[in-house]
Amino acid sequence: MEFSLALPREAIGIPMVRRALGDSLRSLGVTEDCVADILLAVTEACANAVRHGGPANRYEVETAIGYGRCDVRIIDKGQGIIRVPEHYPATDVENGRGILIMQAVVDEISFDIAPGRGTIVHLRKHLDWDEDARFLDDRVLTAV
Repeated sequence: MEFSLALPREAIGIPMVRRALGDSLRSLGVTEDCVADILLAVTEACANAVRHGGPANRYEVETAIGYGRCDVRIIDKGQGIIRVPEHYPATDVENGRGILIMQAVVDEISFDIAPGRGTIVHLRKHLDWDEDARFLDDRVLTAV
């Protein structure tokens, strides 16, 4: 299963991404804990695109679910991050935890950064299946 969304670079688009992705994963029988991890990471990446993705007025989210994993790419046309933080900022700082939160909840995270031309955040999570959702043919879950 693949889908992509082009969204305004405004916070109002983030719940749309969460709904489309969460409903897709749940309909396939992915565990709620796994869905929650993916949605947390995607929310953080989308929030970064909204905040730092200018001057463009939109960003994109591309999702592929198959082969027992979920791959999500968040693509913006912003200035790009300078470096990935190595540790959490001080507790009195409001920002700067997003990338570290993403790293904590997905299996793989990578960045394709082109300063002045944008950033692609690639998130990958191996899926855990809900044992009660055995109504799906295993070929559907592994052949995409």
